[in-house]
Amino acid sequence: MTLIIALRNLLHDKVRLVVTLTGVVFAVVLIAVQAGLFVGFTSATSSVIDNTDADIWICARGMRNFDVTSPLPLKAYYQALSTPGVAEARRLVVQFANWKKPDGGTESVEVVGFELPSGMGKPWSVSAGSLESLNLTDTVVIDEVYKAKLGVADLGDSVEVNGHRARVVAFTRGIRSFTTSPYIFCSLPIAQTLCNLRESKFTYVLVKSAPGVAVAAVKRALLEHVDGVDVYSQGEFSGKTQKYWMFTTGAGMALLIAAGLGLVVGVVVVAQTLYATTMDHLAEFGTLRAMGASSGYIHRIIVIQALASAFAGYTMGILVSYVVVQFSEKGGASILLPPWLAAGLFAVTVAMCVGAALISINKVTRLDPVMVFKGR
Repeated sequence: MTLIIALRNLLHDKVRLVVTLTGVVFAVVLIAVQAGLFVGFTSATSSVIDNTDADIWICARGMRNFDVTSPLPLKAYYQALSTPGVAEARRLVVQFANWKKPDGGTESVEVVGFELPSGMGKPWSVSAGSLESLNLTDTVVIDEVYKAKLGVADLGDSVEVNGHRARVVAFTRGIRSFTTSPYIFCSLPIAQTLCNLRESKFTYVLVKSAPGVAVAAVKRALLEHVDGVDVYSQGEFSGKTQKYWMFTTGAGMALLIAAGLGLVVGVVVVAQTLYATTMDHLAEFGTLRAMGASSGYIHRIIVIQALASAFAGYTMGILVSYVVVQFSEKGGASILLPPWLAAGLFAVTVAMCVGAALISINKVTRLDPVMVFKGR
């Protein structure tokens, strides 16, 4: 009976219901987009690390993030290869370079060069072309979202990187760079050429541990056998890079503050909307009070109304949010809405709606039933 009364009360004024749900939907979309931006950019900072099939990363000592580091000596590579517990070790080049567009303009790019036989460090989510084409001379892969930025129209287009000619042989989808410099992937020798590095120079050694050997044990062995380097597990290196970009730079803090403000604004919108809805039905609640309804009974009605608004508003809001996420994939913005974030957003929506209802309950329970008979 309580549920029926709550729903009838909610559906009685269609215009007020639309206004209420609009407020909840707006709050859900606002919070989802702001939180999704933060998650998306956090993920973008370590996307290459997270999508590389390596257990351990070896880098120059004092390195602070994936994108900016110093070359390693060839000795470090051979020392890693000879370390007990290491099944495979491969070199990787990560270096910024200048990309010359056909119209004469230039863009900064981030070259990622990997050893083709192993594939550790290769691009993922290939949407056009083939990675096998990277076996050809002077070939590179870029993400399709950066085609206009880099002045590339189709596969086979010729480009110039640091004065060296190259040809685009494949496109990826969804590989965003947190910096303003798009990633371009190529084989290790081509990367060394494009970045004007000697054949003995590289920036990372990627290691896979032998079957049955713990990653932590291999990491300790590498620290003992390889001179003058830092050694991180994949998770440690990913977290270090994310922490650097998101919490020690202005860009990351701006996104975090925006996400927080989105939450605050969403809470305020929902609280004001549901509070106004409850106040508009004071006469109905006063009637129930005059008929002898207990405070607990009225509490349940108001909370059920809030939960119904939360369920309906969240359902519509999350659908709109996923549409926004789909559109963002076609642009430079990186908005991610993983299942755990969607679930957390549902909990936040319920908490917002119930919290707003609880604020208005105090006003209702102190309502004088006599006001109903005075025409108020």
